[in-house]
Amino acid sequence: MNNYAFIDAQNLNLGVRGLGWEVDYKKLRLYLKNKYNVSCAFMFIGYVPTNQRLYTALQKAGFILIYKPVVDVTVNGKHILKGNVDAELVLHSAAIEYENYDKAVIITNDGDFYCLVEYLSHRKKLERLLAPSKMYSKLFKPYWKSISTIAELKDSLERKTGSSGRSKP
Repeated sequence: MNNYAFIDAQNLNLGVRGLGWEVDYKKLRLYLKNKYNVSCAFMFIGYVPTNQRLYTALQKAGFILIYKPVVDVTVNGKHILKGNVDAELVLHSAAIEYENYDKAVIITNDGDFYCLVEYLSHRKKLERLLAPSKMYSKLFKPYWKSISTIAELKDSLERKTGSSGRSKP
């Protein structure tokens, strides 16, 4: 099997942080390879020039980064950076890379990806929907047999930090 993963980076990060822990991306990449035969893992992420260290670490962990420019928006008087990657993730998984993989692993909680999950499922190309937490969109309910949560994998995927702030081996 030659499977690909398509990851909504912000959704993954915020979903897991909301549970009080951080993902060790090297462990996640290895998990995807071993559990789902993922040969290519695409991570869709907003591009902020000051985050180069993060991007380098993700690439070293084995992810292919697809960047989306971010915009500075004001919400309730607060400036936030917004880099909505939905269209890029759908385009890559349903068109650009579609012929290159056997099955797809999609990582998101976001119901905006319902049409993609439905499309891949009907074509027998959905391997798994990995939701960061149990708080995934109700739109995914028809596909519950294809859903797992990353929250269930905390023991094996959590980033462990020592007093130095570095990951432990």
